[in-house]
Order: sequence, then structure tokens, then C-alpha cells
Amino acid sequence: MLATYLIGLREGLEAGLVVGILVAYLAKLGRRDLLGRLWLGIGLAIAVALGVGAALTWGPYAMTFQAQEILGGVLSIVAVAMVTWMTFWMGTHGAALSKELRSSVDAAIDRSWFALVVLGAVSVGREGIETALFVWANAAGGSDPLFATLGAVLGILTAVVISWGISRGLVRFNLGRFFTWTGLFLIFVAAGVLAYGIGDLQEASVIPGWGTSAYSLVAIVPPGSWYGTVLAGIFNFSPEPTWAQVFAWVAYVAITVPLYLLMLRRRSRARAAASAAAVTASSAPAPTPAAAPAPTIAPAPTIAPAAADAT
Repeated sequence: MLATYLIGLREGLEAGLVVGILVAYLAKLGRRDLLGRLWLGIGLAIAVALGVGAALTWGPYAMTFQAQEILGGVLSIVAVAMVTWMTFWMGTHGAALSKELRSSVDAAIDRSWFALVVLGAVSVGREGIETALFVWANAAGGSDPLFATLGAVLGILTAVVISWGISRGLVRFNLGRFFTWTGLFLIFVAAGVLAYGIGDLQEASVIPGWGTSAYSLVAIVPPGSWYGTVLAGIFNFSPEPTWAQVFAWVAYVAITVPLYLLMLRRRSRARAAASAAAVTASSAPAPTPAAAPAPTIAPAPTIAPAAADAT
């Protein structure tokens, strides 16, 4: 439940940030008459996300066991890819998000009335589909579906309240720090989802090795214990993983975590350089105006002496 709560909170805050920028910019332009189109697009995005969640929940029941396992494995890997991309995209494009969205609004206004509907749907729909996929993958990996869904809903509702408070100036929230730490946490959650997806593909005989455990931690972390349930619900922990699952988990973490930390370091250096440049520019002395050149005095014209009278 904690994992789905955080994914709902994070995705909800991203969506709230996007919606807040779009609404504020339209209000600044004096085009509140276009807000209805924007909300229509946002409503369509929410409907699509709910449809994806419903299809993932009830659609596989008509499939064979092998088809269900293949679908579960593939969608788990897709969910990991989307969450990983979202984490890195927000880390590298968050600072320029407002400028990009304003440019998109300007372009949509110049095109047609439907372009703003599409902008609202695309801007929010990505977060909705990512949430539906990740919540489903987390629930399929061992979490109780009811609690997984409830966690995501509570996270989204919390994000709505925080976004409203930020827009009204009632809440001061360090979004940068929040996205940084939740991004690191979600990397480990995604690693567990990836291992679960690999296990599904092994169970469907797409990848060999199912039934051969790399090790067993059942004596240390019994599956029925409260801490075993918590680890399984948050990180998709398995006390008896296969070799392929262990390799996938280790490879994903070993590649993703250093890249994520490198991205954070580069972003920190870029911000420090920008701050130093701003301080230098503000403390530089104002240029002194150049002194006007002294006026030059033209020499007085010489008068030729009168010629002597001829005798």
C-alpha cells in the first residue's frame, strides 16, 4: 500500500503541477473562456486511465493461464520502463517544464479549439496511464488489490489537496526534494516489479529457469510474517527468487541507481553554476560612462594682407 500511495502521490503532484501551470497561463493571457476545453481534455485523460485500469483488472480472466502470465510479465516490464523514464525525465526537464507547457499552450491556441483539448489530455494522461500500470503490476506481484488501489487513491487525493494548497499559497512544499527522494525509492520498487515480471515470463516458459531458486530466505523472512508481507507488498520481495530474477534485480539497480545519482550531481552542479553566474552579474560594478571628448576649437582664419598699390 505504501508503494502505491507514493506512486499515486508522485504522479498526482506531477499532474497537479502541470494543470496548475496550464490554468495559470490561460488566466494570465485573459483566456479563461478556454478553460472548459482544457478541463475536457483532463477529464478524457482520467477516463482513459480508469479504462486502462479496468481492462488490466478484468480483461485477463478470459485468457489461458499461460497467456495471463505472458501478459503480466510484459506489462510489468512496460510499467518499469515507464516509471524509470518518468523518474529521469522529471529530473532533467522539471526546471524547464513551465516554459515548455506555455509554448504548447500558445501553439494550441493558434491551431484550433480541439488542440487545447488534446494538450490537456496528453499532459495528464501520461501520469494516469503510468499510475494504472504500476498499481496493477504492484497488486499482481503479491499486494492485496484492494489495498493497492486504496493506496493509489489516497495518494492522488493527497496530491490534489497539496496542489490546491500550493496554488492558494497555503502550503509550502519542496517539490524538488520530494521528487528526488521518491525517485530513488521508486527505483527499488521498480526493481521488484521487474523481478516479478521475469518470474511471470519464466512461469509461462518464455524464459527458462522457473522452479530453480538461487537461494532461500524462508527461514529468515517467512512469507506469512508481517515483515515478509510488508516487503512483498512494497518491493515485491520473494524469499526464493530464481537466478533470472536475481540477475534482473541486480542489473537494474546496478545500472539505474548510479545513473540517477549522476543525474542529480549534474543537476546540482548546473544549479550551482547558474547561481554563481547570477551573483557575479548582480555584484559587478556598473560601467562608468565614457567622458565626452573635449570640443576642438577651429583656428581663426588668416586674413591675407592687402596687396600694395602698383606704382
